[in-house]
Amino acid sequence: MLYRSLVVGLGGFFGANARYLIGGWVQQKWGASFPYGTFFINVSGSFILAFFATLALRFGWAESWRLFFAVGFVGAYTTFSTFEYESIQLVATGGRWGITAINLIGSVVVGFAAAYLGIVAARLLMRAQT
Repeated sequence: MLYRSLVVGLGGFFGANARYLIGGWVQQKWGASFPYGTFFINVSGSFILAFFATLALRFGWAESWRLFFAVGFVGAYTTFSTFEYESIQLVATGGRWGITAINLIGSVVVGFAAAYLGIVAARLLMRAQT
């Protein structure tokens, strides 16, 4: 049990730092008028998790990798709670319902598409190796 917790924690360390660095970079590049950093993290996290999970299932990767990457890294990398809070702040700081709807619906729809593309990309990669 201790080993598994350490593996998840190590993955979480890298995921949280990736979230901080990438989210900050995206916000700096595109501004803070919309939560672009969180949007990017949620969409890319959807792709990354689906891509990894598809490959892990197909190749039977060890549980340690699933714990490190899917639970630890991606769990710390994605930002659902931040996504919800920032969406509420869009309404609370000016009643920006339209942009809030774009953020909420866009994150879910584009995240879904990213997860689908992650599965497709992993399957294409597997097909190319056979």
